[in-house]
Amino acid sequence: MPTTETPDPYAPVGGLRPAPWHRYFGPLKFVVRSFFFVFGPLRTSGQERLPDGPVLVLGNHLADVDPFAILGNARRPIRFMAKSELFEMKGVGFFMRSWGNFPVNRGEADRSALKEAAGILKAGEPVGVFPEGELSEAGTMQPFKAGVSLIVRMAPCPVICVAVRGTNRIMPYGKFIPRLTFRRVDVVWGEPRMFDKETAHEMIPWAEAELKRLGAP
Repeated sequence: MPTTETPDPYAPVGGLRPAPWHRYFGPLKFVVRSFFFVFGPLRTSGQERLPDGPVLVLGNHLADVDPFAILGNARRPIRFMAKSELFEMKGVGFFMRSWGNFPVNRGEADRSALKEAAGILKAGEPVGVFPEGELSEAGTMQPFKAGVSLIVRMAPCPVICVAVRGTNRIMPYGKFIPRLTFRRVDVVWGEPRMFDKETAHEMIPWAEAELKRLGAP
């Protein structure tokens, strides 16, 4: 008797994965801010610049807690592109899927992940991407992956940069247990800029310069 596969309840439909935890965005932000209050005070500026509608959020990547630092005072829920290994971890994978995040296979041009990002943008929601493609072991910004610009070729939208500083003191490279630092974590939002098929090639050099301007190490 042939077996039938159980459908994935978190598979994207019409460009969007279900995100049941978005309804708890307010309480989640409280939990996130409480975490940083204990481990390192969170200071955010410019978060009001995150526009309504579709927007691609680009950040530098120092530690696994970077998405939470960004969400801590964000105006809206953001769906993040994250390494596929996280989705294979019990508990972590459940949270990632429940938040509507989606996996990317690192080390290859994962067009399915780029298409999913474009689908989310076309549905009018924000997408968060760390264009370095991996954590920075040195604590400084690494060159961006060229494939990120394909997202705005497929789904023209505003792009906004957000610089994160200090998260790698809480969770150093290669460590999985947060450390008490009592040193401030800064999150600085820039100004959005529109990109489309004609200007997509300008996005990466602009974003690298913008993140440096905002104070990314």
